[in-house]
Amino acid sequence: MRGFARHLAAFDPATEVPSADLLHWQECRATPYIYSAADIAALMGAARSLKPQLRAATYETLIGLLKVTGARVGELISLDRDDVDLDDGVLVIRYTKFNKSRELPLHASTVEALKAYAAVRDRLCPRPKAASFFVSTVGERLVYVTVQQAFSRITGDAGLQARSKRCRPRLHDIRHSFACTSLLGFYRNGVDVQAHLPLLSTYMGHARPENTYWYLSAIPELMSLAAQRREQTARRRP
Repeated sequence: MRGFARHLAAFDPATEVPSADLLHWQECRATPYIYSAADIAALMGAARSLKPQLRAATYETLIGLLKVTGARVGELISLDRDDVDLDDGVLVIRYTKFNKSRELPLHASTVEALKAYAAVRDRLCPRPKAASFFVSTVGERLVYVTVQQAFSRITGDAGLQARSKRCRPRLHDIRHSFACTSLLGFYRNGVDVQAHLPLLSTYMGHARPENTYWYLSAIPELMSLAAQRREQTARRRP
């Protein structure tokens, strides 16, 4: 946050930068690995090459759904078949971090991708052991640690490398990328970010809009656009 405040101070001298010793030192959190569209395509391509076919279809679809919904990994692997309404194009997230259910509308192309996965899943695993939408090769619900291990292999096969010691490709960073892409779209399209932020926060399952603001620090372009918007607002004031 101090870095963002210093950045704003370059445009607005009235910006207050918190003191470095305001809070006790603690280990810095990892830097989000923001995936580009090409990165996601590479990840899905690598997942598509996994064996057997059901595993490939599961992970390719899971990565794609993470990218377009910004949902938490745990939320998607907790989905049951009844939670995925492919007729109305809606996901019902029931097992959330804050025990609040929410509905996520899906684009038509996403619905078609989920239908294609469901067809492959039902053909290759006609008698699953779990009611989950995503299944393992033995028909059970996916386990988080197993998904993490698979993603580690997928990132290697996709050729994605760490950008620094603190910035390595992580599964959860697909969610970060969704938030950053959405915020960038708000700024680039000139929409009222303050008005749209609560909608994005609700969609992502955040308890408060303030939690979504953390993503502003993830990429320099977001910080720059936020500063420009602040400067423009200041100029319009009498």
